[in-house]
Amino acid sequence: MLGVESRPLQSRDTPGDNPVLMNRDSEPLGLLWLHMKNLLVCRSPEMWRQSFGLLGKSYIHDTTGSFFLGKWLHVPLYPVSLCSAVVDVAIQDYVADVAAELIYQNESQTSTEVLFVFPLGHHMAIYSFQARSEDATVQAVLQDEVQQLHEATGGWENLEYLQNQSEYPGEVFACFLGTLSPGREVVVTLRYVQELPREPDGAARFVLPRTLHPYTTHYLWNCHTSKLHYSLLLTASLQSSRGVVNVQANFALTPLIYTAQDHSTAQASLLQVSLAGSPPCHDDLELLVYYGDPTTVSAVVEKGDPGAPPGSLLGDPMVLVTLAPSIPEAVPGQRQSGEFIFLLNTTFLEHVQDSLLFLLKSLPLGCYFNIYCYEETSVGIYPQSVEYTQDNLTEAMRRIPSTGSSLGDSNLLETLRSVYNTPRPRRHPRQLFIFMAGLPPDEEAIAAEVCRHRNSHRCFFFCFSEDSAALAMALAKETGGEAAYVSSCGSMSLVVLKCLKQALKPAAEGVSLSWTLPRGLEVEVLGGTPQSIFQGQHNLLYAQIHGQAQDTTVSKGVMTLQYSLDGQDVTYTIEFPLCPQGDGRLAGHRLAARCLLKRLLPEAVSGSGEEPRHRAVEISLTSGIICPFTSYVGVRTPQRVTWYQRPLALLPPHQSLIPCQIIELRASRISSCFPKSIWVPPGWLTAARASWLALRQLTHDIAALPQRGACSKACKPPPPFFSSLKYVDRMEFGLYSSNLCRWCPEAVAKCQDLVALQNADGSWALSSGLASVLEVDEDEIKGKMPDEVIEPSIWATVLAVTWLHRHDEYYQDLCELLEAKAVTWLCSQAVSQLDKCLETANTLLGSSVKPSVFRL
Repeated sequence: MLGVESRPLQSRDTPGDNPVLMNRDSEPLGLLWLHMKNLLVCRSPEMWRQSFGLLGKSYIHDTTGSFFLGKWLHVPLYPVSLCSAVVDVAIQDYVADVAAELIYQNESQTSTEVLFVFPLGHHMAIYSFQARSEDATVQAVLQDEVQQLHEATGGWENLEYLQNQSEYPGEVFACFLGTLSPGREVVVTLRYVQELPREPDGAARFVLPRTLHPYTTHYLWNCHTSKLHYSLLLTASLQSSRGVVNVQANFALTPLIYTAQDHSTAQASLLQVSLAGSPPCHDDLELLVYYGDPTTVSAVVEKGDPGAPPGSLLGDPMVLVTLAPSIPEAVPGQRQSGEFIFLLNTTFLEHVQDSLLFLLKSLPLGCYFNIYCYEETSVGIYPQSVEYTQDNLTEAMRRIPSTGSSLGDSNLLETLRSVYNTPRPRRHPRQLFIFMAGLPPDEEAIAAEVCRHRNSHRCFFFCFSEDSAALAMALAKETGGEAAYVSSCGSMSLVVLKCLKQALKPAAEGVSLSWTLPRGLEVEVLGGTPQSIFQGQHNLLYAQIHGQAQDTTVSKGVMTLQYSLDGQDVTYTIEFPLCPQGDGRLAGHRLAARCLLKRLLPEAVSGSGEEPRHRAVEISLTSGIICPFTSYVGVRTPQRVTWYQRPLALLPPHQSLIPCQIIELRASRISSCFPKSIWVPPGWLTAARASWLALRQLTHDIAALPQRGACSKACKPPPPFFSSLKYVDRMEFGLYSSNLCRWCPEAVAKCQDLVALQNADGSWALSSGLASVLEVDEDEIKGKMPDEVIEPSIWATVLAVTWLHRHDEYYQDLCELLEAKAVTWLCSQAVSQLDKCLETANTLLGSSVKPSVFRL
């Protein structure tokens, strides 16, 4: 089996729980499980995610077993040795095209069936795959008619077995390559495209996948390790119309070689190294590419495919547009624009009311808000969003029902449509907070509805059941928001407030693009332009140029970006050459196809007619980027025997189909202990190899007996299920509530009583309710009020903020936003009185709050 020790580059990949060992068909083997104690495999949580590559199958059995031929038979996966990796990377601004050639060798003394597995990142897409050996060539071909190919392709149990064994939750490309003889090599050629993240300083960040550089792959055998021996040659070609000014890497680079006088193109290569012995002391190989003038907007034109017809997706030039407005930090507690809409599930209403209290009290002045409790009417508390004022807040709290109905999420779709049909306040970016108790029955229609409006809003989801995780994560990512799995009511307030902090980041609003081109040319922005860009975000857009220029003397086009920031209009104008650039690898075009497919998929799956499906199939087959309506199939062509010259040699070689698919791994549960002894009698192993097919079928039948009786024929793969949603492991959520709750219910209840008394502007009134929360007599509070204070609410607000900090019981996570609003109000009312008020409040409450809390 496969074992890996590794450290993630960042903490964004959180390992799940230790899984449970299963048999090849994902079913526990009844009593045979009792004999597996010393056949378990030690593996780190990142094992499958980091390596994969070429995997082989072999026989391992336990000496304590005595059920099958006197031994227990199991077929695990293990990595086949990587001998050489040659990787060529072409980076153009923030897109990359990667071509890799990997040579694997079977170093064992026996033949082994091999399976190539490559994990796919969130912004990655494979478009070409080939494997060559001395016996045959396997070519991945993208075709329509998924159902027919699915049924015609045999050997699906290999992919099902991988799906059941893996600890890695997510998409992988997997292709079964057949049998590899001892000492023989297989050469894998792989091509993929990828959007690159943009660092805050404007650098494009590229990380070499661990499959292409599995430097920490260890074989664990009785607590000993043996390291891989392979060579790596990495070459990077860098291109940008702004010029390449610097390249940083966590490995040795040769000097940059500029191939253009304006430094717009550069080449950098990694000296060939042999990773025999200890792996490098650093993590994954990483490149940071810095371009000249890291401005708010950039545009580069990629030439189309000369062989594609004009007007097609691959035939016309593509403009790669990067939008990254410079947005300053917002001052906490000050007025802020934004529209916040809360969609509450009626079956869970009594559990979210406390969280809703903190949310509403933490909203800033200057924003708009509305609340929907999805019932039969699917209308909001207000016909449309209203300004955040004390009167509107009081009325909203009064209208929220105290108990919920039993409709569940059945009316979420109509509620969303009602929200989208209401006008949005000008220059107020719309953000939805959606609370879901379970999975709605019309999830695909909901996904299509949200995706239709992806450019006009962000969604934050809060799930109370794991079955709604896929829907929540998909829509949150699609709209630029976040999703949280809430495991307990006590931690819900902390989770939603963390999301609100993200939602309160300032944004560039009213984003628009305009183009000035020679007569005869026009631009189509594929997927549309987002209306808002929030602080820390950058958007990569794909705009295609159609037509033929009538004036060939004009060599440049002009793109103008306009948006509003803090009420001020901002305009950027940038020129870009109309003469297309690029190396012909069409990375931008393929990523544009991937972008279009993501937009079309919800419409195609939700049953909105045949046109979206036909369009998706056309784009997929043209670009080589897979979608749910197309399918990869491996075409295996045997190699000719060179010495055979008879007439039959003129016949074309027989081709066969083999499994080659993008599949979802769902992180089955495999134990993390390690085998202590493995012993295989040579004669038995030889017999097992000779009768592999019979043994495989026999073990399958034996394993199935306790559950459903012996099966007389091989299992066929299930028919494909088309969905725009992907499996999501709950540990992948951006926020996971079980790690956030630090306060006991009594402490939170006290805080809620105080928060309920706060006004929308952040102040508190001097009242008996406040005195009760502070546990101080109301007359004593009034008697201790400093003489300099004219307005009692100033004294009351100082007391409330001081109480939040008393005795190291500061409710930082719960009250950070509403306290900032209170301090802002105090500073605007009576800065000169705060010193005396704080001194008196510390004496009255027995606290020692520092003046810095009040910005003094």
